[in-house]
Amino acid sequence: MLTYYNHLHSQHHGKLEMYRGELVPCFEVPARVDHVLAELKKRKFGAIVPPESFDDSALLGIHSQRYLDFLAGAWDEWVALDAANAWRDVLPSVWPVRTLRSDVLPTNFAARLGLFSMDAGTPLTEGTWDAARAGADCALSAAQAVGSGQRAAFALTRPPGHHAGADFFGGYCFLNNAALAAQALRDQGLERVAILDIDYHHGNGTQAIFYERADVYFTSLHGDPQTEYPFYLGYADELGAGAGLGFNRNWPLPRGTGFELWRATLQQALQGIAAFGAQALVVSLGLDTFDGDPVAGFHLQSDDYLSMGADIAAAGLPTVFVFEGGYAVAEVGINAVNVLQGFMAAAA
Repeated sequence: MLTYYNHLHSQHHGKLEMYRGELVPCFEVPARVDHVLAELKKRKFGAIVPPESFDDSALLGIHSQRYLDFLAGAWDEWVALDAANAWRDVLPSVWPVRTLRSDVLPTNFAARLGLFSMDAGTPLTEGTWDAARAGADCALSAAQAVGSGQRAAFALTRPPGHHAGADFFGGYCFLNNAALAAQALRDQGLERVAILDIDYHHGNGTQAIFYERADVYFTSLHGDPQTEYPFYLGYADELGAGAGLGFNRNWPLPRGTGFELWRATLQQALQGIAAFGAQALVVSLGLDTFDGDPVAGFHLQSDDYLSMGADIAAAGLPTVFVFEGGYAVAEVGINAVNVLQGFMAAAA
């Protein structure tokens, strides 16, 4: 399997995030990708290459211009407010909820920061834009490879992407890599593309981006949003809207779910993808379903990820894997590569 590796990922390295009422060291750290990269090399798991470079027009099929402009210039604006900000990460503190307006673009930096964010757990740092932008190139490169005939490709990047919407960041995510990959496959001429999100947390950004479209089918297995982040999306009754009605399917599962129930639910999700008639698949590869993950609540074991990969391969589709969550850092490399190994073994 060809892996596109984001060599700039470590430039995004947040210091603190707001978690359960206090500022704590960030769970989303560069070591996550470092462990996956080391495991790929240890198992000699195919070529690891840098991504091709794509211009920003590729991003505009998913993200708004004003949001991209904000991300690209946010750090410089932050430091211009106070030179001491160069040693502080950026965290929002105000949001335009409910009756507040979001159509007007404020000139105040703190107001725009809140306008384009969904939580206080996603620090923006000096290197965030460069890391996220290179990650988008990884996803686009993997999609290009799969669209050109590769059975599968892996975008190994961080920050992750599936919580990022068309015009907001959150959940550690800034650019939606899975959505970018799916749109790139569509732009290459495929009529029907499916996205399978297997992260513990619902991919709210991806769902929202495609919610009114019939050409991209989104399905997600995740912790029940009644109790699990992102809380406000990911319920079973969310089926799409307008032209997209029937092309969105969520499978919320209770905290404590083990692999037997999780795998049975995966089979149902894959049946939906087959019924849709997908010509290619994008997998939001979150590994925070692992039993030891500090911010999740499922009980999957490392060997289960081999079976998971084999089940996904059984769909018989050209597949782009995009690295998402997984915060049991020491095990995330083993678990990620187990999925890929299980996939390739079954595909062969």
